[in-house]
Amino acid sequence: MPRLTRVSYRELGAKLRRAGYVEIRTSRHPVYYLEELNVTLPVPRHPGDVPIGTLRTIVREMGLTIEEFNAL
Repeated sequence: MPRLTRVSYRELGAKLRRAGYVEIRTSRHPVYYLEELNVTLPVPRHPGDVPIGTLRTIVREMGLTIEEFNAL
């Protein structure tokens, strides 16, 4: 089973944009939206990396596998 690699919130935002998500809010925590799936994803903006549990939930809500997410 592949491991989920830790990323910062900026790297996560870049991966979301590459997956087709659009940033719809930039204050406090950024929120990304994908019209095809009608999914909104808030991204925590904290120093350091995004916690693994939070990252795993975001990947699951994106509808991607861990391999697909790591490849973005």
